[in-house]
Formats: sequence, C-alpha cells, structure tokens
Amino acid sequence: MRLALLLALALPLAACADDAPEVEAPPVEAPAAPAPAVAVEKVNLNTATEADFLAIPDVGDRMAHEFDEYRPYASIVDFRREIGKYVDEAQVAAYEEYVFVPIDVDAADAETLRQLPGVGAAESVRLVGGQPYGSAEAFLDAYAEAVPGGDRDAAARFLAE
Repeated sequence: MRLALLLALALPLAACADDAPEVEAPPVEAPAAPAPAVAVEKVNLNTATEADFLAIPDVGDRMAHEFDEYRPYASIVDFRREIGKYVDEAQVAAYEEYVFVPIDVDAADAETLRQLPGVGAAESVRLVGGQPYGSAEAFLDAYAEAVPGGDRDAAARFLAE
C-alpha cells in the first residue's frame, strides 16, 4: 500500500522535472591563494639570548635551557640530534623555522648549508664541493652562482663571523 502511494506521488513529480527549465549553476570560483608566509628573522643558536629562545613558539623555560646547554652547535645536524632527545622530528623541524646554526663556509656540511635561502639538496652538495672558500665573499659568490636569484644579503646573515 505504501509503495503504491509513493509511486503515485513520484510519477507526477518526475514528469514535472522533465518540463522544468534548466537552471545554470553559478560559476565556481577558484579558492583564494593561501596568504604568503611571513618571513621570520631566524635567531643564531650560538648567540641567542634566553629571551630570543622564549620568543619561539612552543619553547618554554626547559627547552630554552636545552637549546643553551648544547652550545656551540657546529651544524644543524648537531641541533637536531641534541634537541631530538626531548621532542619529536616534527617539533625539531618547527623550531628550525626560527633558528639557525651559523655557517663556517670552509667546513659546513650539506645539511647546514640547506639553511640558506634557496639552497636545496643539489645546491648544498655543489657548495660543499667548492670548499674551502677562504672568505665569506668567495662563498657568497659561489652561492650566487648556485642559487640564481638568491638573496645574497640574506645568505650573508647565516655565516659565522
């Protein structure tokens, strides 16, 4: 009985649907592009103050102490190893958005060189292959060749003094 009633109601509605004018769907707009990431001025792990460390998201007194305890860091790998004792890899990577290990242009490993703006795996290997440079200027010249359009001034801020 119910089935017959449903069919009786559905058939006239289906017939009406065929006579209904087509309605054009409104155009779908592309999603807005994500807002550009705000450039963060990274702090030098070997010279930063406790206040500098505490300004980093998710760094409390204990982590600020741990950052300080293992100084000086010779490479970013040292930082990852030591701080990785206390937090997982994802958190270490999050910290790296705010810190850097100063680069000794004649001794830095490829991972440490990847801290530089625009330097990926291939560029870091190329830069390591050019060691020793003998001076920051010679290194920055090599950086400019390895990273066309790279920010030489920004890269210079990562170099050890």
